[in-house]
Amino acid sequence: MMTSRERINTIFAGGKPDRCGFWLGNPHTDTWPLYFNHFGIETDEPTPVSDAGNVVSQANLGWRAEEQLRRMLGDDFRWICPQWTSYKHPDNKPIWEHQHNAHDGLASAGVFAQCEDAREVEDFPWPNPDYLDFTQTIQALKGAGDVYRASGMWSCFFHDVADFFGMENYFVKMYSDPEVVEAVTRKICEFYLEANERFFALAKDEVDGVFFGNDFGTQLDLLVSPRLFDRFIMPWFTKFTEQGHRHGYQVILHSCGAIHKVIDRLIDAKVDALHPLQAKAADMDAASLARDFQGRIAFMGGIDTQHLLVYGTPDEVRDDVRRIKSLLGPNLVVSPSHEALLPNVPPENVLAMAEAVAEL
Repeated sequence: MMTSRERINTIFAGGKPDRCGFWLGNPHTDTWPLYFNHFGIETDEPTPVSDAGNVVSQANLGWRAEEQLRRMLGDDFRWICPQWTSYKHPDNKPIWEHQHNAHDGLASAGVFAQCEDAREVEDFPWPNPDYLDFTQTIQALKGAGDVYRASGMWSCFFHDVADFFGMENYFVKMYSDPEVVEAVTRKICEFYLEANERFFALAKDEVDGVFFGNDFGTQLDLLVSPRLFDRFIMPWFTKFTEQGHRHGYQVILHSCGAIHKVIDRLIDAKVDALHPLQAKAADMDAASLARDFQGRIAFMGGIDTQHLLVYGTPDEVRDDVRRIKSLLGPNLVVSPSHEALLPNVPPENVLAMAEAVAEL
């Protein structure tokens, strides 16, 4: 019997694991109390203290309760990400301080919405990597136990660039002012790359895989054409992937949506695993992925959170897990098709998912 760490490493390396892996994902903060209550896990915290992907102190009771539930369900994977806790600006400024307010909506204008000269990008007060402090993340990694540790900056540069322009402006400027788009993208990615270099130098072999994410797809297709993807996104994506491998880590890419058209490109860039396999998005069903890509990349996710986990019965969930294992296994980590499980996903269905994964 493999340990969780051995199992996931083997799965992502394309080897022969003892069985498929399992990741619960990162349930929404409103979901954890429902699961604690259902599974009889005691905590003095009225609500959990960690948000999806955030690092919390291991001395915290909320963290201990989450870990207890993960171990009860046989969870093999931990996402311990420094993105949201490591930037310690002396004035408490966030990494990206001059974006539009996220509550204004994706179409609202960002700071570079009217920029037509790439030289203006250089004058912007970009974040200083000297303000990074990874102490909290390193402590969490060291205390994680014999599970797979996914880490590294989330490096969601596609979303960050969209925020700096406003999403509609971002897409228009790919045509009207491509040099400005490239300049903003370069500044954002250079910060993440430098942050990773500093983090990896400290984390060393406490990390197994680099897990980073950019949602490139909608329910039906890519957000941008493959041609624009190749110009503005893929070169930087390749740099992050090469960086992870250079440090001896596996690379797991997160992208929601229908990204079937570019999976071959991701494989060519040597991505080890693809997450989360949005089951109801176009051509992202398990049968299509198995037909076109099996044996060339490992898979993580695939259990539908849009309908099945919300409305299905535990028996229906078990049957679907078995189906997906038969199609995509053994190099598969079974997990929800979106990691932030909402309170409308019954705990009985989560248990059914975990139990079906453990079946040999």
